[in-house]
Amino acid sequence: MNNANKLILKYPASWWKNMWREGLPSGNGEIGASVYGAVKEETVMITNEDLWHWGHKDTVPDVRHTLAETRKLMTEEKYLEASWNLTNSLKENGYNTRLAARFPVADLKLIMPCENAFKAYRRTLNMETGEVSVTWKDGGAAYERQLFVSRADHAIIYEVRSDGAPIQGEFRLAFHATDSPRLADKCKELEDTVQIRSEDDFIYYAAQNDDGTDFGVVLRVIPTGGRQTVSGNGIRVEQASKVLVMAKVFVKGEREAAWRRLKQELAELNADYNALLAAHVRLHGRLFHTVNLQLGEERADNGHKTNEELLLDAYDGEAPTELIRKMWAYGRYLFISGTRPEGYPFGMYGLWGGDYRLTWCHNMANENVQMMYWHAPAGGLAELMPALIRYYDSMMDDFRDNAAKLYGCRGIYIPAGSTPGIGVPNQIVPVIMNWTSAAGWLARHYYEYYLYTGDRSFLLDKVLPFMKEVALFYEDFLVVGDDGMYNYYPSVSPENTPQNFMPTDGRPLAHPMPTTINATMDFAVMKELLTHLVQGSREAGMNGEEIPKWESMLGRIPSYQINEDGAIREWMHETFDDRYDHRHLSHIYPIFPGQEFTREEQPEVFEAFETAVKKRLIGAQSGWSLVHMAAIYARLGDGNKALECLDILSRSCLLNNFFTLHNDWRNMGVCMNMTEAPIQMDANMGWVNAVQEMLLYVSPNMVKLLPALPDKWSKGKVSGLAMCTGSVSMDWDRNEGSFHAELIAQRTTEIVIKLPSEFESYTLSGEEVSIAPSHLGANCYDVRMKPGQILQISGKTMAVVG
Repeated sequence: MNNANKLILKYPASWWKNMWREGLPSGNGEIGASVYGAVKEETVMITNEDLWHWGHKDTVPDVRHTLAETRKLMTEEKYLEASWNLTNSLKENGYNTRLAARFPVADLKLIMPCENAFKAYRRTLNMETGEVSVTWKDGGAAYERQLFVSRADHAIIYEVRSDGAPIQGEFRLAFHATDSPRLADKCKELEDTVQIRSEDDFIYYAAQNDDGTDFGVVLRVIPTGGRQTVSGNGIRVEQASKVLVMAKVFVKGEREAAWRRLKQELAELNADYNALLAAHVRLHGRLFHTVNLQLGEERADNGHKTNEELLLDAYDGEAPTELIRKMWAYGRYLFISGTRPEGYPFGMYGLWGGDYRLTWCHNMANENVQMMYWHAPAGGLAELMPALIRYYDSMMDDFRDNAAKLYGCRGIYIPAGSTPGIGVPNQIVPVIMNWTSAAGWLARHYYEYYLYTGDRSFLLDKVLPFMKEVALFYEDFLVVGDDGMYNYYPSVSPENTPQNFMPTDGRPLAHPMPTTINATMDFAVMKELLTHLVQGSREAGMNGEEIPKWESMLGRIPSYQINEDGAIREWMHETFDDRYDHRHLSHIYPIFPGQEFTREEQPEVFEAFETAVKKRLIGAQSGWSLVHMAAIYARLGDGNKALECLDILSRSCLLNNFFTLHNDWRNMGVCMNMTEAPIQMDANMGWVNAVQEMLLYVSPNMVKLLPALPDKWSKGKVSGLAMCTGSVSMDWDRNEGSFHAELIAQRTTEIVIKLPSEFESYTLSGEEVSIAPSHLGANCYDVRMKPGQILQISGKTMAVVG
């Protein structure tokens, strides 16, 4: 049996309290389930994408006058005072918006008798099917529980079976208790609204949210054989040969009406686990297998190591290739299980956050939201990107109001943090309030969706209007200096403070003085936005009268600066000194995630970006910044350094269910230290992207095959990766000295293809495909393809490595 796409654990969830942190997840993008895996008293946490509470949206006061004041203070070099000017004005006006938080719907509880101490325990996630299983032996009897969240039937499906031993147990629905003492009183108010009722083979659960609407679950228990009785608010099963449980979830409803509706829907479902699973797998499997990846030899024992064993191997210094590849597959699994096109964007906790106000449980657009979508286009999952676009489009009125009242500008200002319906400022601190590049950065995802889908109506209706709003803000916000070039201020490089403005007394301040002039990232994002706006407008045949204005704006952006260390400056204004002791890598934006130029085009500038990355201190990094750094090294062509970043992450910020953490909490010195170590699945998604970046570089104009292949990946194959206008599949074997690739054009394709330098004697062939050497140098070819055409590439090495 091939376990390459399975996570196998020897332990149940074991974290002290907060046991949801180590649950195994299943989901259909709307409903989530997390299996703790206890033998005697099992818990399955149930969640829903649209269950939020405790948010408060204030009216933004008109404080546009502060921009001129802030700039005057900065001109007078009163930078700290300037930094707080806008923030303090909002506070003085009593402004008090709070973001909402997702929280669990309920817990499914199963209590089973244990006559003997368990043996042969395993908790397994099959990523190909979305099934979570728990197996063990009790004396001579073997038991198995399997669960998945159906995409086809919008239900949680759960079956308990044995090898012939009678099954006994009691099923309940229960309020999900908080693990936070500071939330206990507020959660008690919520728990007091809970109502649970059991009748026949159904259990009904409901509670009331703070908006007055109800949410809850209806559970149906169907034993095969044996006896079934109502026991209090639960259902007891005795002497059954197996038990099927089906559950449906509702939010924003009225309990009695929702109970009746869901009871009817459950009664109409086919009470056959395998049939229900087959209908789900047809939908889930198509998404999971858009790309398939093999690293190393394909052997019968691949995938048989448990998560715990893989982590112990990683702790010795290098993550096993099996772990690297499983983490790639797992990130994709989490993504397709945790979001859907018509739903919400993938969140920091996916669908599996287990408390009522978790740390950073909102959508954060100064790195985190973007990281969770980097992998999607090239990974064949662009169809899941509309959730991100729909989410931000739904709050455009807020964003316009923000721009006008905070800065006196037209267009839009998107605050870094948001939750559904709350698109106004909320984190009232300078490092957030004075950063204005969220909208420009998000516009990249809008444009990228168009590039990979070729959806012209989307370009006209969504992409160009959004980018024009961002450009309007820039048009009003930027200041032309005496030299005719733009000055961008206030300006922030998330979330860093210049070295010469750091406290000298050792005070542990998170963001001492982040507000500056001409942060490199701000200009890089602006340049990218205007470039895409010009390109997209020309492709659409629109905005002809405005294109010269945008091109003129591009001409006023100053050149990137290099410091005395030979590194790209994080701030282009000479007043602000680079600080390397930080996790964010914002100023590397032109290289990644941006694609302003390549090494082939500007090697000297590339070297300066590379120097800036290498000078970042390892102890200052976080889980997400390590995968960000891995992707940057891949763009720089250094696969070994990219893989090293993943190695470090695997032994510092990885739980045994492979959820990634913001930081290490054990003072091990390879990552920033913070006691809480919150789960942040941005690094799960970033891992997927980093692996894909090592295998493929894609821009509208250029495709590089195996641009940063680590030495350890001597053999492998990948199929289904996407370029903007088609697909890419490859296999390679360094020991045999062979390389093969196939590019299929789905739309008209005109690109430069760069082939791996370690192979040679290339042959490129394709019926009617235009192929010519490129001016960019060795192994580069100008390729033109019509829809449906296929380009075959073969290469070999003259001296085969032994």
